[in-house]
Amino acid sequence: MQENEPWQDPGLPEDARLTSLDKRLRQAQAQEAARTGTTDPASNRGRSQGMRILSDLIGIPLGSALIGWLIDGWAGTRPWVMLAMMFLGFGIAIRNVLWISRQPPK
Repeated sequence: MQENEPWQDPGLPEDARLTSLDKRLRQAQAQEAARTGTTDPASNRGRSQGMRILSDLIGIPLGSALIGWLIDGWAGTRPWVMLAMMFLGFGIAIRNVLWISRQPPK
């Protein structure tokens, strides 16, 4: 009973309209995949990895530079801590990119 919707009676036969609709839907998905040249309906999986890499390459160095700038203002050592934190952020971003590129797309 759990695999069916609560309002469906498991003892009833399948509705021919739903079976026909499922068949037409699978056929339309196959035609669309053939038209676009993709076999996987989730073909944009790699795009999420690319966006994550882009955000890491931009966000981590900028965030660490901001933290360094704040520390510089507090310690009075401008611009040395900010520069060190920015380069540390670049290193961490490159490490993350390498780690992400070794994983298969989700």
